[in-house]
Amino acid sequence: MKAAIHPAYDQVRVHCACGNAFMTRSTHKGDINVEICSACHPFFTGKQKLMDTAGRVERFRRKYAKSDAGKAEAAKAEAAKVEAAKAEAAKVEAAKVEAAKN
Repeated sequence: MKAAIHPAYDQVRVHCACGNAFMTRSTHKGDINVEICSACHPFFTGKQKLMDTAGRVERFRRKYAKSDAGKAEAAKAEAAKVEAAKAEAAKVEAAKVEAAKN
């Protein structure tokens, strides 16, 4: 390898939002701050750990709870329309049968 053309590969400290810190090597200058690491990631820990930043998760749940409620009401109304149509069809069929008897 040629000398003086490669970046410096020094040790840096990686600090996670969960409080975990470890040393690694990188060409990055200074410390590295990460939001999630192997100590707090659910894939590695096997448990769900939710870090809610400024209520984002709750705001998401409220937003989609409203749309889910609207969809449920629309589905109930549609089911009521289908039942009414079936009842009307049954009445018409009964009237045809009654007319055929006379």
